[in-house]
Amino acid sequence: MYLSQDEDDYSLSLSKFESMLKTNKVLFFDSEEFEDIILHYLDIGKPALAKKALKLALEQHPKSTGLKLVQVEMLVYDDKLDIAEKMLNELYAIEPTNEEIFIQKANICSKRDDHEKAVEYLKIALKYTDDFADVYNLIGMEYLFLDDLELAKENFIKCLEEEVEEQSSLYNVVYCFEFLDQDQEAIEYVTKYIDKNPYSEIAWHQLGRLHYGIKNYQEALVAFEYATLIDDEFLGAFMEKAKALERLKRYEEAIENYQETIKLDDPTSYALLRIGKCYERLGNHVSALKYYNKTVHEDPLLDKGWIAITDFYFRQKNFSKALYYVNKAISIDGENKLYWKRFASINKSLNLFEEAEYGYRKAVEYGDVQLDTWLFWTDILQYLGEFDAAINTLLQSTEYFPEEFEVEYRLGGLYLMLSENEKGIFHLSNGLRQSYKNRKIIEDFFPVVWESQIVQECVTKYKK
Repeated sequence: MYLSQDEDDYSLSLSKFESMLKTNKVLFFDSEEFEDIILHYLDIGKPALAKKALKLALEQHPKSTGLKLVQVEMLVYDDKLDIAEKMLNELYAIEPTNEEIFIQKANICSKRDDHEKAVEYLKIALKYTDDFADVYNLIGMEYLFLDDLELAKENFIKCLEEEVEEQSSLYNVVYCFEFLDQDQEAIEYVTKYIDKNPYSEIAWHQLGRLHYGIKNYQEALVAFEYATLIDDEFLGAFMEKAKALERLKRYEEAIENYQETIKLDDPTSYALLRIGKCYERLGNHVSALKYYNKTVHEDPLLDKGWIAITDFYFRQKNFSKALYYVNKAISIDGENKLYWKRFASINKSLNLFEEAEYGYRKAVEYGDVQLDTWLFWTDILQYLGEFDAAINTLLQSTEYFPEEFEVEYRLGGLYLMLSENEKGIFHLSNGLRQSYKNRKIIEDFFPVVWESQIVQECVTKYKK
């Protein structure tokens, strides 16, 4: 692999320094070499080596402003903010136009959560810096901390105008657009960015994400395809491309792209699960089940994997197996309302009504307020002869569905079953008023009540 002269020199400096540490010989480095060495160790998370390099550097170059600024950076890293601030004030007296002094002052303010002051210092740094992109990026980050997404976006855009390859700013500017619900503006911006930098796989990927977010799946697919053409090892782009293909019902191609992610890295339970879903939609039940089993083998604690197998067997009407697997999911996440609702539905299909009633009760307990859940639960309570409990459940549901004929008809029928005729006729009348055409609910669920004279008179009264 070819290295530029600068990269070659940098590599030699590192090798020379590490050799010095092993032999305990003191070798000479110029101050810039030391700065690069120290920052390298900080970047790779080896602060002890960085401190050792700094100590040697200051012994060889005690008056180097650059090294003292690196020392300030390390002090800030260690949260020794007062010492760092004192050093910066001393350096400012010597070099009042050194932009790095203001950047580090901003860093200290940011650490103290004084982000407005940090922005002030960074704006001063702009007057003296040659690296506008870096300072605009830092200003953008401070505005993010201040939750001022518009100004953050503005500065990230300025950063990209100065340095088109600044990937972190590209991610951040898209984040700002999305947070501000400016999806169309984001698409327009990223499209213009791609005009300037057409081989940016990150930009194509972000453009695809934006289109996918507003359900423009075909446009998203095109963008993801460009991202994978530019970088044929871009795992995230292959994953997103597969998701777009799945949305477009192009399941075989989706499988190919999910498989590509598995080739690029260790298989993820998500990819295996999606492959299973695609095979099931293609009607290939053998392969679908194979990949669902691979999913739970890869991640036994992934409740969605167990639920996928549950739903598979439920659709096949193999309710005993479906029940086994939904219990697996519930053992992982026992507060998931959707799992309890499945548990109830499966038990209902097995004519295990007491277990089904328990499932619906738990689903509601954990936040399921869907109308059909209340109705299924009530109908089972009625089947079990628990009329009072059924009435209480329906009255509870009226908090969410105050004008719902399905609820009113059932309340009417239940009260009439208990010979509470006044309440029964009141709710039956509500049901008839809200939806006369659905009066058959009374006939189907309460045939004895339906035949009674009092009900027939009430029905006739509302006939149009």
